[in-house]
Amino acid sequence: MRAAKAPFRFMAASTLTRITGRRASTLLELLDGIRRCDDASIFHHTFQSLEEHHFLTEGFSNDFAQWALAACNEPLLGERLASLDVNQYKTLADVRTDIVKALEAHLRRSPEAASRQAFEAFHFCEALTVAVPTQWEAWTLSEFCDALRQVSVHTVYYHFVTARLREPLALNDFSFLVEDSFGLREHGDQIDLIDIYTN
Repeated sequence: MRAAKAPFRFMAASTLTRITGRRASTLLELLDGIRRCDDASIFHHTFQSLEEHHFLTEGFSNDFAQWALAACNEPLLGERLASLDVNQYKTLADVRTDIVKALEAHLRRSPEAASRQAFEAFHFCEALTVAVPTQWEAWTLSEFCDALRQVSVHTVYYHFVTARLREPLALNDFSFLVEDSFGLREHGDQIDLIDIYTN
């Protein structure tokens, strides 16, 4: 069995939430806040909220979509924002651009919704991830599979979702390992196709 050039070290990751002080009480204020907030806020309210709410059976895992539905009573906007597939994005700037476009399009169709007060304010937060090595490492594909059965969902999330947002973008740590270290490109591609919203 082929061994890696260096061991793959599984990381234990925890994300700290920082409240930024920026808030929105209307869709227009939300749009302005999304245009101005740091990338860490975009990450928190899209990718990070997916990790926190992976158990949801109703509603949306995207915080912007959930707020549009629950606090603004705008189900069509909520559905549009929730339909943004985070698997398809290479940068947080691209995520931000599409959220802004969705909000702008909705407000053009329903201008009366722009300044209507929400039932509760949206508070912009930021995700600050802290990662430390675990006891689990893998030199071979077999060791990798064994360790994967032991690590927490937060470790899987860190390597599978958060990793895609680090430079270079686009590939999760598991696909990279399988392709680069074990030469299994097809398997790496299959791993990368896993839909994190439905699995």
